[in-house]
Amino acid sequence: MKKLFLFFITVLFSFNFLSAQSEQTIQLKDGWKFKVGDNLDYAKPGFDDSQWKGIQVDKIWEQQGYDPLDGYAWFRIKIFIPSSLKNNSFLKDSLKIFLGKINNFDQSFINGNIFGINGKNASANTVIDTSFLNAPTILWDYNRRYTLSVDDPRILWDKENVIAVRVFDQGGQGGIYTGNAAISMVHISEYLTLDYGQVPFLFKNKTASKSFTIKNTSDQLTINGKFIIKAENKLNKKIIYEKAEELHLKPLSTRNFSFSLTNQDQSSYVNYIFEFAHNKEQVTFKEETPYILTPAPFQKAKINGAKVYGQRPNKPFLFTIAATGSRPMTFDAVGLPSGLSIDKKTGIIIGSVSTKGEFKVTLVAKNKFGTAKRELKIFIGDQISLTPPMGWNSWNVWGLTVDQEKVLASAKVYKEKGLMNHGWTYINIDDGWEIVGNSPDPKRDANGNILCNSKFPNMKALGDSIHALGLKFGIYSSPGPLTCGGYTASYQHELLDAKSFALWGIDYLKYDWCSYDKIAKDTSRVERIKPYTVMQDALKKIDRDIVYSLCQYGMSNVWEWGGSVGGNLWRTTGDINDTWQSLSEIGFSQIENAKYAKPGNWNDPDMLVVGWVGWGPSLHPTKLTPDEQYTHISLWSLLSAPLLIGCDLTRLDDFTLNLLTNDEVLALDQDPLGKQATPKIKKDNIQVWVKDLSDGNKAVGIFNLGSESQKYSLIFSDIGIKTNAKIRDLWRQNDLGSFKEKFEIVVPSHGVVLIKIF
Repeated sequence: MKKLFLFFITVLFSFNFLSAQSEQTIQLKDGWKFKVGDNLDYAKPGFDDSQWKGIQVDKIWEQQGYDPLDGYAWFRIKIFIPSSLKNNSFLKDSLKIFLGKINNFDQSFINGNIFGINGKNASANTVIDTSFLNAPTILWDYNRRYTLSVDDPRILWDKENVIAVRVFDQGGQGGIYTGNAAISMVHISEYLTLDYGQVPFLFKNKTASKSFTIKNTSDQLTINGKFIIKAENKLNKKIIYEKAEELHLKPLSTRNFSFSLTNQDQSSYVNYIFEFAHNKEQVTFKEETPYILTPAPFQKAKINGAKVYGQRPNKPFLFTIAATGSRPMTFDAVGLPSGLSIDKKTGIIIGSVSTKGEFKVTLVAKNKFGTAKRELKIFIGDQISLTPPMGWNSWNVWGLTVDQEKVLASAKVYKEKGLMNHGWTYINIDDGWEIVGNSPDPKRDANGNILCNSKFPNMKALGDSIHALGLKFGIYSSPGPLTCGGYTASYQHELLDAKSFALWGIDYLKYDWCSYDKIAKDTSRVERIKPYTVMQDALKKIDRDIVYSLCQYGMSNVWEWGGSVGGNLWRTTGDINDTWQSLSEIGFSQIENAKYAKPGNWNDPDMLVVGWVGWGPSLHPTKLTPDEQYTHISLWSLLSAPLLIGCDLTRLDDFTLNLLTNDEVLALDQDPLGKQATPKIKKDNIQVWVKDLSDGNKAVGIFNLGSESQKYSLIFSDIGIKTNAKIRDLWRQNDLGSFKEKFEIVVPSHGVVLIKIF
């Protein structure tokens, strides 16, 4: 595990990290003890912890019987640190104590002395107080890497040492949870940084090229060795590029490198290998190359997006025709119900309809290359969100640093990059727009109306600007007194807040459980339903339709009752992050809830983690490999899941745009039948998920959860198809032909083959 965490720290982003180093590592995965509550005596080495319970540090504490648990808890472990650890190392200057990720805040002690706070080294005379709780809540995603000089008296060499970690969880999940804690010496490779992961591949003339920088971050050491770039095809292992060069890196010096690969329709492994001159030891940084499958849109007009749309009677109506093709373009909508009108220059349909019923409307988009027509069924009745919401949410990128300018910039990218032409509709603010709960500033006005902080000077004007683009506007709150980030929430002000939301033009509300743990009497289903019913009643009393998103992490099987409290979608899991473990555990577990998904009611396995993410303010490219990202979008589309982009839209690269603009893939998510895919085959590392479609055909995702590419033969009868079948590759938008009985393919590791079977 040491090899993995060195990479996280050195390079600040994650693909895979391989190292040949043989220096000793002391694993800290097992042997931890746990105590709920807070007492600084728990840090003392002589404290008697014999009555404490054992705990694992590879999962959150809620998964180990402590649910709910917010606030303080302590971890302790006793570990022998031999002097051979430093004696056998090349560098003998610093000991490293790595604890992995901690949710949310930590003060870490060794032998009763503090040595680290929230990922930063702390001197032994640091005052022990509660100021460490004032850090950003996004620290849950930060690795805790601490270093001590080898002659630091806090370390007891060749003796038993006691490491104690004081953890405070602000809400939701808590604890030490990544399982890669370890003690080792600082290795020379940690002074070698490559920023390749911060630089996207550029696609031009059938080549993919990259430039990056190598830096020696030490102000004392000179690093000598050989640097090798080697690329191989992921499926057939054929070497497609190789280059080697001697390197002499003086302290704080840098070297620039660049290379180009012939653009392929599958990923390649690129190994960046540094061989140290002093011992021929190799350190390898590894990434997978992105590859673009989505064809460029035709110049001729083509209508995309949802084929059905629901609105309640007499509520404000807003629908924008999503169409690709050369601009300028004109629009029409033939057969609109009374009360609606269309702007023929923008394709934006507005108004309100008083009469219940089903209305079949012919949408028209026309440019100089041709005319496109498609039917849209408008249902005026009791149900909205007839297809899963498609939009953007600020949390996975900006966290609590979100502001009005960032939100409006994202909305403008929808138009500039053409995302809205593919059906992307919502622009949603997450936590961080309210007044901080512990601020002396008033949280509400004299009438009890909620106030925005200085980052959002005019929420109504922001909503008007978003609507003027033909987009919809979303916001965030909590049924408790505070949000997850510690900002003012809606408890006992539900109707007032709903009225404010309506005034601002809100179309979507994410309602996050968070501090309601302190209000709920117990963990019964009745108590978990109650706050969502209160807001449901408030939303019924306003003159606006608001998509209602229940964010409570799947507690009490929310999919069984979410629709009964007016929920249009509900989170089924904890928060996702940009790792394969998180993605695969969440995505491939959406089975039990499948039968509850239907038009107007959707299971929500959380937001998309593609592009530049970071939970604010520091961003990084997603740690998911390209094939993992294809799996992500494919699986979420098969699941009829809400698609909420969580990245910095102003930094969209060609590959990420390719993921978000494939209309045949997005059509699976927006299929009017609204039936969630389920796994029909699970064999070794292969899973085959099948989704019934409204046209009578099937979409099939063949996923490889293993670490090696694999040949696979899909037997049609195994998924209920008895006749010959025509198959279309949805990512490539290419007909593959007719097949008898079976379909044979190679599925890349952590990748997918996504097809439609006719």
